Amino acid sequence: MRQFLKYWLPVLVWMTVIFGASADRNSHEHSQHIFRPLLLWLFPHMTDQEFENIHWVLRKCAHLTVYAILGLLVFRALSHSHTGLNKWSWPRVGGALLIVFLYAATDEYHQSFVPGRTALLSDVFIDTSGAAAGLLALWIYQRLRTPKSQQLQ
Repeated sequence: MRQFLKYWLPVLVWMTVIFGASADRNSHEHSQHIFRPLLLWLFPHMTDQEFENIHWVLRKCAHLTVYAILGLLVFRALSHSHTGLNKWSWPRVGGALLIVFLYAATDEYHQSFVPGRTALLSDVFIDTSGAAAGLLALWIYQRLRTPKSQQLQ
């Protein structure tokens, strides 16, 4: 039970954080209040359309980042659940991506019930791409840290 909590509790907590953010009916306005003053300070002549375009990109980058973290947490939990080692495994990568994809799909479905929010299939793919990017970064990091003589995969 202790091992389960050590590796899967962070996954469940992070999923709860994502779920809570998805339930925010005014998330667009909330993030807009954060970014607008900063962007207008940096670029005082920015038009409303330019701001909306940048704001959209920032929101999608947030999707990528949040789900990259989820992908890494799920991979960590799968790695330790099966072998006790954090060794790279393509089947575990696939498992992590599948879990993230399913969670992203259910999260978008959940958003369809929140007033002011919409469920977008494109967000499911952005979220899954974020997990894939996080796992790719981990793979690159591990390859750079491992001496060439030990790289069997």
